Amino acid sequence: MAAQQITIDQLDKDQIKSFSDFLLSYNKLSELCFIDCVSEFTGRTVSDKEDKCALNCMEKFLKMNQRISQRFQEFQMLANENAIAAAQKLGGGK
Repeated sequence: MAAQQITIDQLDKDQIKSFSDFLLSYNKLSELCFIDCVSEFTGRTVSDKEDKCALNCMEKFLKMNQRISQRFQEFQMLANENAIAAAQKLGGGK
């Protein structure tokens, strides 16, 4: 029962951390695109130019994050393969 509660608590912490990371990323995206794209504060509406800029900014940001994630996964897989090969060398040398 105690082990099950620890697992549930860890899942809750992981979910909170994941949501927190998402919010940080979303806030960063919003800040960057707002700074880059919004230039007119005299009207109540968003101009077509600002709207297009914000959409392009968002697409680039998301594509960049996706590419970074892919590269990180590739790096992790390579590091894991190297660790397994090194462990096999050490194990096979005895």
